[in-house]
Amino acid sequence: MTKDSSNSGIKLDAPGLAPGLNPAQPLSCFIIDDEPAIQNLLVGALSPFDCRIEKYRSAEAALIALQRLRPQLVFLDVSLEGSDAIDVMRGLGEVKFKGKVQLISGKDPQTLRDLQLIGERHALAMLPPLQKPFRIAAVRQIVEDLLAEMANASEEAPDAPVDLSYKKVLLEEVLRNNWFQLWYQPKIDIQKMKPVGAEGLARCVHPVFGLIMPNSFIPGSDEATLAKLGERVLIQSLYDWPLFDKLGIPFKLSINLSIGSLTRIPVAKIVRELRPKESNWPGMVVEITEDQAIKDIHLIHEIATQLKLYGISIAIDDFGSGYSHLARLKELPFAELKIDRSLISNCDQDAHTASLCRTAIELAHKFGTVAVAEGIERSGEVRVLQQMGCDIGQGYLFAKATPRDTLISSMRKRMASAPA
Repeated sequence: MTKDSSNSGIKLDAPGLAPGLNPAQPLSCFIIDDEPAIQNLLVGALSPFDCRIEKYRSAEAALIALQRLRPQLVFLDVSLEGSDAIDVMRGLGEVKFKGKVQLISGKDPQTLRDLQLIGERHALAMLPPLQKPFRIAAVRQIVEDLLAEMANASEEAPDAPVDLSYKKVLLEEVLRNNWFQLWYQPKIDIQKMKPVGAEGLARCVHPVFGLIMPNSFIPGSDEATLAKLGERVLIQSLYDWPLFDKLGIPFKLSINLSIGSLTRIPVAKIVRELRPKESNWPGMVVEITEDQAIKDIHLIHEIATQLKLYGISIAIDDFGSGYSHLARLKELPFAELKIDRSLISNCDQDAHTASLCRTAIELAHKFGTVAVAEGIERSGEVRVLQQMGCDIGQGYLFAKATPRDTLISSMRKRMASAPA
């Protein structure tokens, strides 16, 4: 049943909900557009889904509505009644809106890219712009992707991160009380669509507040404490690998270490003493960020060469997030080039992003290294990355970081149910 009014809720029956997508609660959507015909077209496009829709013609009306409701998806036209999309995005940023924002407009691609960048600067989750005239199928694909992401987040994340902005948790406290855990996010061979490894990521599981993400306990830590964390991560990953090996597939673990930690931790000694005894141990990968890698090329070259003797290779992380001296970077003996999310996001729909992404993949291959795409969130991105020849991918589309045993159990179930 549909009610048509600019500022009222609309509840749609869902006779044809996409297979496998069955959220417990209706999807909440705002349509912010001053053209009634476009509003009605979007309502019709959303009719197969269980949606609660509210329609607005101005920024002012939509932002007032945000005081009582936070939708998961906002369809936002660029030009509005007495206002524009930038006014809305500023308001969304002020209330720290966490849903997705879908721009819709007939403006030129460059203007839409500029508007998308403005939204991202306000910390908004901007979807690739949808140009008018648009197809109903494109709108429905947007909703299906969002529902799939929500279902995956519900399945893969056992606990939601706790906002501890009101409480400072020190890394030293985390380590002293053994609240530290190493969770893993799988890495997928996107040409064969098979798991080939996982990245170990530090987490704090607080006895009162539950799961705490790194940005709540790592910032501000001194190098000595960061080195203690790095040593814990290294040792734990060496202990964990034999458990992954029982899956019966080639599997290489990656961890993140800062340059300061690499110079303080006796990595070679630890690996000599604790490396898995299995003959098929493939070694491991240590990820360092691009900006750190170019600060002291000679030091990193020395460390990387020594680690290579013990089966440990270096990956350049967050490649493309900032400026790097490629002539210097090529001096390093690294095995993986991890392409930053900023070059992956919307590479299937944005020609400019696609060009930069393709260049990064080609650069990795020219260096004789593996190209790894970070932060993959949509199936369209995977298809384009496959065509570009990217080797490995990781991101929420495949899985979020989870505890070791949870990931192993999930992988075992999927392998058992996979067709022979």
